Amino acid sequence: MRITEVKERTPLLIEQLLKVWENSVRKTHLFLSDNEILNIKKYVPEAFMNISHLIIAEDENNCPVAFMGLENQVLEMLFLSPEERGKGLGKKLIQYGIENYSINELAVNEQNPLAKGFYEHMGFQVYKRTDHDEQGNPYPLLYMKLN
Repeated sequence: MRITEVKERTPLLIEQLLKVWENSVRKTHLFLSDNEILNIKKYVPEAFMNISHLIIAEDENNCPVAFMGLENQVLEMLFLSPEERGKGLGKKLIQYGIENYSINELAVNEQNPLAKGFYEHMGFQVYKRTDHDEQGNPYPLLYMKLN
């Protein structure tokens, strides 16, 4: 498994990452309807293009299987292919982000308890809760800081 920061965000890479994103969301964000996922999906490529640091993990075939996006020491996105979950890759990515980019903050959907538990395991603690996500949708967010 190779972890690197993406410098060139090609259409092929964006397409590959969008597949990782959608597969991950369908496995972990069970509170979202199919229509909601498809609606959010429209905006994801723009997020890939605009995030300051896009870090990917590639398999032995140089295909992305996970990624994270970082902005100003904040983890803005972390998604893994469902088949990669539970193998330590998320931990490796978070450690990479802490060591190389000093990430110390993130937000997670309250309705994704496995992600919350993972971040707690990695040393993050909830310091704030909102009733809605950043787009105003009724999905509570938990804001977490690294201890």
